[in-house]
Amino acid sequence: MGVDVHAYDPDPAPGAALRLAGLVWPGERPLAGHSDADVAAHAAAEALLSAAGLGDLGAVFGVDRPEWAGAAGVELVAEAARQVRAAGFEVGNVVVQVVGNRPRIGPRRAEAEAALSAAAGAQVAVSATTTDGLGLTGRGEGIAALATALVVPTG
Repeated sequence: MGVDVHAYDPDPAPGAALRLAGLVWPGERPLAGHSDADVAAHAAAEALLSAAGLGDLGAVFGVDRPEWAGAAGVELVAEAARQVRAAGFEVGNVVVQVVGNRPRIGPRRAEAEAALSAAAGAQVAVSATTTDGLGLTGRGEGIAALATALVVPTG
C-alpha cells in the first residue's frame, strides 16, 4: 500500500501546471512538494517499495535527498520499480486511486495508465473518486492518492 497527499501550491510560479498520474494538466492548480508533487505517481512508488519491504517514499526519495528535488513522479516510479527488481521481485501490477475534486481523470485515464505503466514496467490501473465535499480533498485544499502494488519474488 502507498498513500500520498499534497496541498495545492499557495504561490505557484507563473505557467506552473498540475502534474498528476505522469501527466501535465494545463490550466489546473499545481500541487506543492519536494519533487513534482504527483500524488498518483508517489503513491504508486511507495506501494512498490513497501510491497518489497524496501521502506517508504520518504526514506528513499525524501526531502533530505536533494537529487530528487523537482523530479518527475514517473522517475520515482521507475526507480522504485528498479529497486524492487534489484531486490529479487517482479512487479505484477499497481492500482492507483486519486482522491480529489479536480482534475477529471476519466477523459485522460488511458493516457495516465500508459504513462505510469511505462514507468513501472508493468500494468498500472488508475481510477478516481471524490469525498463528497468532506476533508481536505473535498474542500479543494489538495489531492490524495492511494495505491496497491503486487510484487512477486523471482527466486
